[in-house]
Amino acid sequence: MAKERSQAIKQAVKERYATLARRQTSCCPTPQIREGEGMYSRKELQDLPQNVAEFSLGCGNPTAIAELREGETVLDLGSGGGIDCFLAAQKVGKKGRVIGVDMTPEMVFLARENTRKMGLANVEFRLGEMEHLPLEANSVDVIISNCVINLAPDKDAVFKEALRVLKPGGRLCISDIVLKRELSLEVKEDMQQWTGCVAGALKGKIYLGKIARAGFVQVTAQDNSPREKSEASPVPGRLRDYISSVNVSARKPSVSG
Repeated sequence: MAKERSQAIKQAVKERYATLARRQTSCCPTPQIREGEGMYSRKELQDLPQNVAEFSLGCGNPTAIAELREGETVLDLGSGGGIDCFLAAQKVGKKGRVIGVDMTPEMVFLARENTRKMGLANVEFRLGEMEHLPLEANSVDVIISNCVINLAPDKDAVFKEALRVLKPGGRLCISDIVLKRELSLEVKEDMQQWTGCVAGALKGKIYLGKIARAGFVQVTAQDNSPREKSEASPVPGRLRDYISSVNVSARKPSVSG
């Protein structure tokens, strides 16, 4: 029964994000610019094509907390139309490499088209699931993700896979949605609330606990919710009383421990 429920959630998520990809319509207010508040800055977006800069599906800006360095290999979990991959590519440079993984074919196609139009040689997109990443073990320096892991029915598997593909000492830097208060059973069972990044969210302590149990160390979180309620908030309307956006950082232990 649990497996059937998991597959139903994944299918609903695929269908919703396939529709967004075809329409190139964001699920969040765009452009999401909040200078100094963990979202995209105007300077970051100025070199991206308008259709890329305005197609945002996230609740934060993981590249802003990842401290990316030239030459690093970066993996984006649930890369969507590619905005965070393209921002990461600017930071790692020509010697670096950025890989986006998404389970929705329409999103992968859109991201590849954006890459082609931008003429980027250090970015690629692969079709795959976060629970079964199409990458070798110990192959990436940094993993980023933007408001996607909450959509996964099996978050333990996601974090275990993240640990597997990271190099020893590698960094996990993600933006996501967590719960401030428990949701009703009705909301948790509502498939629209799942695909809307609500029903799959966990309490912050539970979320961080799963990362730690997967084997990560130095697990920290910082609230990324806007200081003032506004229409630009990644958290809609009345749900702001229940969920908030956070930036989470963690490391894979080094070989030396």
